[in-house]
Amino acid sequence: MVNMTEVDARATVRYLPVSPYKIRQVLDMVRRMPVDDAVRVLQLCEKDAADNVLKLLDSAVANAEHNRAIPADELYISEIWGDEGPTRKSGQARARGRYFRVRKRSSHVTVVLTRYEAEELAERRRRDESSGRGAATAQRRRSERVRRSRQREAAPDHDHDHDHAEEAAVDETPVAATNVDEAPVEAAPPDEVETGEVETEATAADKTEVSDGDEAGEE
Repeated sequence: MVNMTEVDARATVRYLPVSPYKIRQVLDMVRRMPVDDAVRVLQLCEKDAADNVLKLLDSAVANAEHNRAIPADELYISEIWGDEGPTRKSGQARARGRYFRVRKRSSHVTVVLTRYEAEELAERRRRDESSGRGAATAQRRRSERVRRSRQREAAPDHDHDHDHAEEAAVDETPVAATNVDEAPVEAAPPDEVETGEVETEATAADKTEVSDGDEAGEE
């Protein structure tokens, strides 16, 4: 039994609709693990019972943070066990008037979190800081997320609408530039038009003279 004077936080779930055999396979994976490592293991575990154990672990961590003011990075799973609950008996009808018994088993799961000793906690923090995955790094990332979230909440609606108006104005600018580029094409100088007509008439006259000369040569 766990000494209740040393327990920092605990959580219990009763009548979990999972057999003790299946739930104990998951419990053996995270026993005596730090909370952060246990959460990662349960998130990557492919067993269905891992989701139930993860919810129970989150509940125990919440109890430690709100009731004892202990951060999650200072806790480890000191005890975790699963007891057999009541079995609900049911059945399924089969061919030739037979009846197969189906047993719906349940479990009672308890997790106990304990805080590290001061010396061991200092050693873990030093080791984590040297590897770049310590509590300080996690705290900085958490603070950055909180700061960004507060900035989004504090931003007024007027600034948001104003930004959209500026974006719309910027998007419409290339259309106006296109119209300006097309303007010289529409307006052609009158001299060039007249010159073109004169050249066209001269070309036609030359062709007429050449055709007359060919006819004279044939005669």
